[in-house]
Parts: sequence; structure tokens; C-alpha cells
Amino acid sequence: MTNAEKYVTAAYCVVFAVVLAYVLIIALKLQRLEREVDELAGRTPAAEDEEREAAPVG
Repeated sequence: MTNAEKYVTAAYCVVFAVVLAYVLIIALKLQRLEREVDELAGRTPAAEDEEREAAPVG
């Protein structure tokens, strides 16, 4: 393996790690924001199920 191939491989690994970290950070922020929106709306996951009404299908 030449030096150029090693540098290209290292560059791809760095870019992959950066993109992976970015996606992880965005996913964590999205979870936090969803919890805050639910809290502000006064909803809990259990209460949300109780509020739904059965609808006939067909």
C-alpha cells in the first residue's frame, strides 16, 4: 500500500467519523426537543394513548 493510499484511507475515515458524530448529535438534540415539546403541550406518552378514540375502519 502506497503512502497516497494510506492518506486517502485516513481522510475517508476522518470524514466518516465527523459525519457519524454530526448525525449522533442531531439525533440527541431531536430527542431532547421532542421531550420538551411534549412537556410544554402537557402530554405524556400514556396520556396520549388515553385521549385517542377508536375509529371505525371500512
